[in-house]
Amino acid sequence: MIIRPELRALRGNDAPQRQAQSEFQTVLNRWREYGPGRQVEEEIAQFAAGARIEDLPLLSTLFAPDDSSAQSFVAGLVEAFVAELAASPLGQVPLRYSCDETMASLAVTRHGTAVLALQAVDGAGLARKPFPVSASFAPTETHERVLAGSGTAVRVRIASDLPDRAELQFEDVTLVPGPVRHRFGSQEAQLLRDVSGTLVTLKLQRRQGTGAVTREHLLADGRLVHQAAGTPRESRLELAAALLGRMGRADAAPLLAAIAEEEAAQSLRWEALRECLGLDSAVGFATLSRIAARPLDPLASPAGALRAQLLETYPQLSGVQPCPA
Repeated sequence: MIIRPELRALRGNDAPQRQAQSEFQTVLNRWREYGPGRQVEEEIAQFAAGARIEDLPLLSTLFAPDDSSAQSFVAGLVEAFVAELAASPLGQVPLRYSCDETMASLAVTRHGTAVLALQAVDGAGLARKPFPVSASFAPTETHERVLAGSGTAVRVRIASDLPDRAELQFEDVTLVPGPVRHRFGSQEAQLLRDVSGTLVTLKLQRRQGTGAVTREHLLADGRLVHQAAGTPRESRLELAAALLGRMGRADAAPLLAAIAEEEAAQSLRWEALRECLGLDSAVGFATLSRIAARPLDPLASPAGALRAQLLETYPQLSGVQPCPA
């Protein structure tokens, strides 16, 4: 293994590395204090809280069609960091980022469930990957514009939902600087087909509400192949409910019953209800009966079907009365 002298020196004295990171943080602080950083961070917080982009001066300008403000906004931040990297090549930009052989993403600013990110897609890396066989529809709202480069993509829309599949519509789109695309991810997905050189985009995204789920459908026939909770919190709660069930924690049944009846993702509520039934049949069946009796509850129909099935298999459950709401 070849270790460059600069890296070998850091093993004995990491002071230069710490100094470099301090300089990078100074660059970021200067952008926030004297550049547009403070305003964009204030507006991203408002956007996360539900504000319309039209009511946010800077964000609405960044995503105005054929407006060049986005290029100068990004250049002001990127050029400052590039200059610092030239002086300290071992430093790291103090913003959250990720990269693989196809895409690099840098979170310019984020707050709660909203993020403003800069992304670069390498055309050669994309060409090495097979075109997806499925599309994921996540509960997000996205504004996106191309800053540099070009490419093509397929826009996939859910035309109608069926019990175990969706009717999908497809549209070829050309990605070039200028236009701004806006989509709701629960109904529309975008799949990159090819990129010429490098495609650089600025993307503003936020998650929508609670209780939504991410669904994955096959492109060939629209069949639903995977479904997941729409937020990390709901995913953690699903795992916690399953763990309580595996541990046999009967004392957790009232808590699981409460989760099953709250406003949350259907997958989370159903998982909590299943585990509650397994831990305490009386509490679980009473909760199941209450849900089945609510005509406007999206779980009323499957809950009613499960209730009828359980009564047929275990007639003694008929003596369990629903608890007062």
